[in-house]
Amino acid sequence: MKFGNNMSRIGKKPVKIEKGAEVKIEAGMITIKGVKGQLTKPLVKLIDTKIENEEIIFTPQNEDKATIALWGLQRALVQNMMKGVTEGFSKKLELVGVGYKANVQGTELVLDIGFSHQVKFPAPEGITFVAEKTNITISGIDKALVGQMAATVRDVRKPEPYKGKGIRYEGEVVRKKLGKKAAGS
Repeated sequence: MKFGNNMSRIGKKPVKIEKGAEVKIEAGMITIKGVKGQLTKPLVKLIDTKIENEEIIFTPQNEDKATIALWGLQRALVQNMMKGVTEGFSKKLELVGVGYKANVQGTELVLDIGFSHQVKFPAPEGITFVAEKTNITISGIDKALVGQMAATVRDVRKPEPYKGKGIRYEGEVVRKKLGKKAAGS
């Protein structure tokens, strides 16, 4: 199949099947099983997916613009599944503020972040929390679920622009605003 200028640079790369991972493609679903766990996702019907020489290969059925876009998406999702079941994903958050702290009780993340009450997050299936004073690590095998959980925790108390207090991603730079004092000088 020849695709003129509408090639997906990501879609045409095959996904290497890592050691210790098993891949099954059946009934429009792909299942990848590895040392960390197992993930199953539906496949896009417009993209042919097959296993050849320890690689997963994706081929679009036509040159339609939407199909070419889905080609790269399908490959990226399968690559994330492969990485998740073999290595896993994690996001790190930092608590910045006087008296802010986090701890884990059972499978629940408990935050003391300046409210009159503690904020508790039960861990969804496949997610684990690790808390060390002001650092939180959220890990799991599903990249989207790990990212969503980190965003949900961060949304409870986003970093404010004057003092920088709140929950932020590790390494995130919070641009601080000047207060009234500096503006009047």
